[in-house]
Amino acid sequence: MLDPKLVRESPELVRAAIAKKHLEVDLDAVLAFDTQWRAQLGEVEGLRAKQKSANNEMAALKKGSPEFAAKVQEMKGLSAQVKEKEAQLGPIEAQWRAGMLTLPNLPHASVPEGRTPAQNVVHATFGSTDAVSPLARPHWDIPGFDRLFDFARGAKVTGAGFPFYVGDGARIVRSLIQFFLDEAGQAGYQEVNPPIVVNAASATAVGQLPDKEGQMYQTVEDQLYLVPTAETPLTNFFRDEILEEAVLPVYRCAYTPCFRREAGSYGKDVRGLNRVHQFDKVELLKWVHPSKSYDELETLRAHAERLLQKLELPYRVLLMCGGDTGFAQAKKYDLEVWAAGQKRWLEVSSCSNFEAFQARRAQIRFRSKETGRPELVHTINGSGLAVPRTLAALLENNLQADGRVRLPAVLAPYFGRETLSFG
Repeated sequence: MLDPKLVRESPELVRAAIAKKHLEVDLDAVLAFDTQWRAQLGEVEGLRAKQKSANNEMAALKKGSPEFAAKVQEMKGLSAQVKEKEAQLGPIEAQWRAGMLTLPNLPHASVPEGRTPAQNVVHATFGSTDAVSPLARPHWDIPGFDRLFDFARGAKVTGAGFPFYVGDGARIVRSLIQFFLDEAGQAGYQEVNPPIVVNAASATAVGQLPDKEGQMYQTVEDQLYLVPTAETPLTNFFRDEILEEAVLPVYRCAYTPCFRREAGSYGKDVRGLNRVHQFDKVELLKWVHPSKSYDELETLRAHAERLLQKLELPYRVLLMCGGDTGFAQAKKYDLEVWAAGQKRWLEVSSCSNFEAFQARRAQIRFRSKETGRPELVHTINGSGLAVPRTLAALLENNLQADGRVRLPAVLAPYFGRETLSFG
């Protein structure tokens, strides 16, 4: 959430952010709610001040005197007025807060202009797209693929996009997860095993509500949400807490299955492992001092990139334009691997700085050593990495003439062999 004072005093900045992100948000309605709420709040606070003054005056009067009795009646009248105004204030405050939650984060000055993914900027590249197997083909067309990644039976049991990973299919997924976690630990991230369902307050704190309701799976009776990413429970770990400045930065990582409805997805982009509704991912997350947040974003991105380098996968780093940055992010990089069989780039990580946007919603603060007062932290996160598309690129890029897939040297010890066979 944005600072209400900023919205109130610099609406042109917010209007520019909405325009740069190409969102449809009624800022004028939010400002009107703010004016109405502040006016009503002023009335309540004025009545409370009168109530306090009358109470002090009554304390100085002799009990039983006519003046005391009159003051008692005055107090009753003020009390009734306060209750009435407070009752009116509640719905107005709810409207104001709901309006504030519709305002996106301000994009960082370095975020380029643009509306569509085609206008994202290639920030860096690694490896050559030609340095892959000449036998590459789409992973779903590799003979025997369905024996290890059974989409048909998954669709029977649950629905489309929920595959079974069988035998070495399950083993390679587990190997990637363990490799990602071990690398995160070596980079200084403490592992957490979080809940994979969260309440609405947690989803609201990270900016998924009210924005991505249509992409999340929800339990009906308990009104809980299956996590679309470990970012959601991890970020909320320190919700409503004040940290000591000395502990910053805090690095955490977590593996979870992730659940996304992917409403509206269709066509070639959803073939095979490209876009599934349940997938495995390791998340990297930081709570940092505001003065260090953009340096910390770059180091987090470097940690995610290092995984792709060790897996010997050609990749590129995209700096996302305003229209593709996202509602809650101030700045975002996407890491995309080259899938040689499909001859296309696949996103495997987004590394984002949210500045104080999530922390204000979640009230995650640190106590400043300089002032002694609580201040909002900055939150930064990124995938390190998402398994399915990383695996798709590994299968396609490393396919050998005998139908087996050569595994990178760093992954072979986890898998127990140097190749994966579909036979």
